[in-house]
Formats: sequence, C-alpha cells, structure tokens
Amino acid sequence: MSRPRRSFARGPNGASLIFPAAVCSESELGPFVFWTLLFETSHRLMTDMAALELANCPEVEEFMNRRFDLIVIGTGTAATTAAFQCREAGWSVAIVDSFPFGGTCALRGCDPKKVLVGAAEIIDRAQRMRGKGINSEGLRLGWPQLMQFKRTFTDPVPLSREEALRSAGIAAFHAAARFTDRQTIEAGEDRIEGRFLLIATGAWPAKLNIQGEELVTRSDQFLALENLPRRLIFIGGGYISFEFAHVAARAGAEVTVLHRGSRPLEGFDPDLIDQLLEWTRKLGIIVHLNLAVDGISKSQEGLEVYASSVSQRVSFHADMVVHGAGRAPNIGGLDLPSGDVEAETKGVKVNEYLQSISNPAVYAAGDVAASGGLALTPIAGYEGRLVAENMLHGNRLRAAYAAIPTVVFTLPPLASVGLSERAAKESAMKFRVHHEMTAGWYSSRRTAEECSGFKVLIEEGSGRILGAHLLGEQVEETINLFALAMRTGMTAPELKQAIFSYPTHASDLQYML
Repeated sequence: MSRPRRSFARGPNGASLIFPAAVCSESELGPFVFWTLLFETSHRLMTDMAALELANCPEVEEFMNRRFDLIVIGTGTAATTAAFQCREAGWSVAIVDSFPFGGTCALRGCDPKKVLVGAAEIIDRAQRMRGKGINSEGLRLGWPQLMQFKRTFTDPVPLSREEALRSAGIAAFHAAARFTDRQTIEAGEDRIEGRFLLIATGAWPAKLNIQGEELVTRSDQFLALENLPRRLIFIGGGYISFEFAHVAARAGAEVTVLHRGSRPLEGFDPDLIDQLLEWTRKLGIIVHLNLAVDGISKSQEGLEVYASSVSQRVSFHADMVVHGAGRAPNIGGLDLPSGDVEAETKGVKVNEYLQSISNPAVYAAGDVAASGGLALTPIAGYEGRLVAENMLHGNRLRAAYAAIPTVVFTLPPLASVGLSERAAKESAMKFRVHHEMTAGWYSSRRTAEECSGFKVLIEEGSGRILGAHLLGEQVEETINLFALAMRTGMTAPELKQAIFSYPTHASDLQYML
C-alpha cells in the first residue's frame, strides 16, 4: 500500500495538523485515519479558508477526543524510546510536550554541556603543557563562538525529533499535559484517552525557597548565554555547579561555589573528592563548604548573595547566580491526583516494573520516576525500553541497576561504578582496597596531569570487583571497562590478564587491580 499524500491546515485550536489529503472520507488507511499534530512553525502560512473547512470537518472532533493505545508525556530519552518501540509493535501512540521536542539531555543538559566541556579541555591541556613544548600564550575560549557551535547540535533537534515522530505515525501534541481522570489527558484544548499512559517528563531545578529566587539563573539558561558574565556564583556543590564552574574558569570567569554541606559531589569517593577539590581551588575557583545561601538581592554591583553557617553570616557580589542545588521531578503541572497517580519527593511512586502503585494504566520512566535508578540518560533509555516491554507483553521485566557508571565532567573528570568503600563496609563484606594517586604515572605525566588517582574494591576470596572510582584524564571511558567487567561477572584476576593497546589509559587497569 502506498503512503497517502499529506496536506497541512490549521486546526480549530490553532495547532498545525498533518493529515491524509482525502480528509473527511475513507482513504487507504481505512476507517482509522491517523492525524498527527505538529508544532506550528513560523514558515507555515495557513489560510482562514483552510482553517474554516477543517473546523467544520466531523472527523476533527473525533480526533480531538480519540483513544490511543499509549499516551506518552515528554519527548526526552525515556519518552521517545518507549513511544517508538510501542509504535513499531503496531500500537497507536500519542506524545505530549509543552517544551521544544527533544528532552533535557539533547537540548538543555548532557549534550550541550559536553560541547562546552570539550572546548574547555583544549584550554586546560594547553595550559598544563605550557613550557613543555606548547606555547599557549594568547589562547582563550571565545564564549560567543562556542555558543554558536553548541547551537549546531541543539537547534536541529526539535524539528528532527518531530519529523521522526511524524514518519513513525505518532500523533504529536505541543501543549502542557494534565490528567483529568485515570486514563485521560488534557493537552491544551484537546482531550485524549489512553489505554496506557507513560509519564516521562524528567526533572527540573528544585525550589530553593529563598528570598530573591527569581534572580537565579537556571542551568538551561546558563547553557544559552550569549556572553559569559565576569563574576559567577554557583549555588550547590553537585554535578551542575562543578562542571559549569570548571568550564567558566577556563573561559576566564571569576567563579565561586557555595555548598551547604561538608562535602561536595556526594555519592563519589570522598578521598578522590578531596583530591579534586584541592585541584579545583588551585585553579582559582573559590569553594565554600558548610555555607547555605539565604537570599539574593540586586545591588549597585550586580547581585548580592547572602549566606550563613553555624557561626557566621556573609555576603558575596556577582554578576550572575546559577542554580546548581539539585533537581526535582517535573510533575508540578500534571495534576496527578486527578489521575489517581501517587507521587513523593523523588517522583512518581512505581513498583519493580515501573508501573504506578496506584493506577495500573500509568507507568513512569526516567528522572521523574521514584525507581531507585540514578538520574542518568542511559538509565532513562533503559527504563523506556523496560516500560515498553512491560506494557506490550505484560509485566515481566523488573528494573535492575547493578554496575551503572556515572561521571562528573570536571577537568579532570571523576567517575564511579559499583559500591563505595563505606557501602561495602556497611554490607559486612570482606574486601581489599587499592588506592593510589597517579600523577606520577606515565599516562598522567605525558600530558602534565597533576590531578589523578583511583580506588578499586575487590572482594576477598571471589575476586569480584565491588566498586571502581577513578579521577583523571579519560576516566569517563576507562570506567566503562570496569562496568562491563562487573556486569559480566569478570573477576579482578581475569580482567588483569586482558591485553589492551599500549600506551593507553586502559592499559593502566592491570596496575589498579
């Protein structure tokens, strides 16, 4: 059967519709005419006549209230993974998002951030190699040009994502989603019903609950800056603050990080954190611990930030204050109670199959789900696949999160997989720890990398690798070798016998075990 010819017109709610040319009559598609909503871009000129004809078409009202096998809320990694998988299985699928299509990672997170980190890496290495054969005088990071380069990755995403959805036959709604009952979603002016519904709306910067919070710049706004301010303050000592702080410092900004806890980058090995923290301060980044931000106000010098500890109250001046104090599930506008969907601070409450514990028609995946998985893009993709399988074939796959590597892309990066030393001790396991600083190793010395080290935990008797924690150049790649070994059950003696190309960072593994 040939693909029917498609036409464009404006729907009664102002959204663009793509539909078979033989609208209002049965076509080759049979009685179920698939209508797909797309965001109305500025280059599509719609006539009043076309809008009037479409508004009077009886099939439009049927579409606006139609039932789908699956409604997906969100267009990020978890959402689109499940949507495409279920559509390929023959299901009718709708997807709803009020943001530009593509999700956090591709548009406002991992991908654009790594573009910035990649440029900063060049500056960092050149500065380290100064006087060792590299003349880095005059080398600098041009922020406007870097932003222009970054947009070559992010700008095409929404349109390409929409085109992929359209080609797959997935109905796309550009609107905020809100539950009206257990299986019905209100998407703008449209009301759609789903046999199953997937919540995959990701996370959003957590509320700071401080005076002057409206003056804080979000991480997505930072990633869109045309020009980098001279003085920056980052609130919080997690991934976002440290990654952006390292990039901004290499771009010549004066950077301060204010963290309310006693140790930043919680979840990573404390010994390696201490090593990275010392290096961060050596770069000129000011890091204050045990100092909580109380409020922000405008001043003649830009912004004034007020912070306090047990013993003091201090203030700082900055041109911009950036939110890096954690993220929360993006569920505020969904009206979950109307859908009988229970949630907690970590997101939608789900069972081991990622199904809502209160509404069996609803599943959740990615950062919005209180699943126990790390808030990482690979986890979102994994959960999207798992949810699709469970919806298509009944609950048969349970979520498992063993040996998942995670990286904070500072310069140098810090990586981890498996158990921390503390967790291993609390589990009463018998294990040995191999911990070294490796600035003197050849792989570090050849690029003048002064900040590098590792800690590996190996179970006594079995030789199982319980955890690996790495700091230094290219650890974001090396950690994957440890993760693969752990997931496949390869022991430390077996991994030690592996032959890797030399000289590489992977060839250092034998000395870490």
